[in-house]
Amino acid sequence: MKECNMLTGYIHSFESMGLVDGPGIRNVVFLQGCPLRCSFCHNPDTWDFNTGSKTTPEELVEKIIRFKPYFKNNGGVTFSGGEPLMQPEFLLKALKLCKENNIHTAIDTSGYYSDHLNEILNFTDLVLLDIKHVDDFSFKSLTGVSMERLLSFIETLNNSSCKVWIRHVVVPEITDSIEHIKSLKKIIKKINNVEKIELLPYHTLGVNKYKTLNIDYKLKDVKPMDQNKLKILQEFLNLP
Repeated sequence: MKECNMLTGYIHSFESMGLVDGPGIRNVVFLQGCPLRCSFCHNPDTWDFNTGSKTTPEELVEKIIRFKPYFKNNGGVTFSGGEPLMQPEFLLKALKLCKENNIHTAIDTSGYYSDHLNEILNFTDLVLLDIKHVDDFSFKSLTGVSMERLLSFIETLNNSSCKVWIRHVVVPEITDSIEHIKSLKKIIKKINNVEKIELLPYHTLGVNKYKTLNIDYKLKDVKPMDQNKLKILQEFLNLP
């Protein structure tokens, strides 16, 4: 008799009543593992693969279903990370199970994918796309990886029916110039079905995690983003 190889994934954490990662009240599932090393990342404890809580898609979705009464008409589940696309088989199965149970699905991603992307998008209602930078050299300096995978992701995304929310972290002296925002607008104009564009302020809330993990924090001398300047940049970005 053959032993059954059960599909499992690694979960960093589970937020039951999220209000910012998609519409309505949402479960937010933070999957473990990320190939990017973003200088401003506030969750370096999600980087390592094969750590966190091990679970099956069935166990996870069974937990999510218990929260359906809170989702009402426009809530659901958002798969975040880490980078959720780096556990593609687990993510795909979980998405399928969610759709079988009429649960709105979203993925919060940098666009760095491995396998099964078309299938994953087929079972995804909303993509929260975090664009890290606007050119390959700066993208690699900020994240440690090339921008090429993101551009490929956008091509595939444009062939899907997914709604899209764009997110972009504004870091003082790095991504906070009008010229930078102009370049960001050019990229966004090439993406279909964009419903929302949100600039997020750089903050230092995750710095202590770097100390705990004994990881050097590259932006230690950078102050949190000025909210007034962020508002000006957001208004400029929203102009036609």
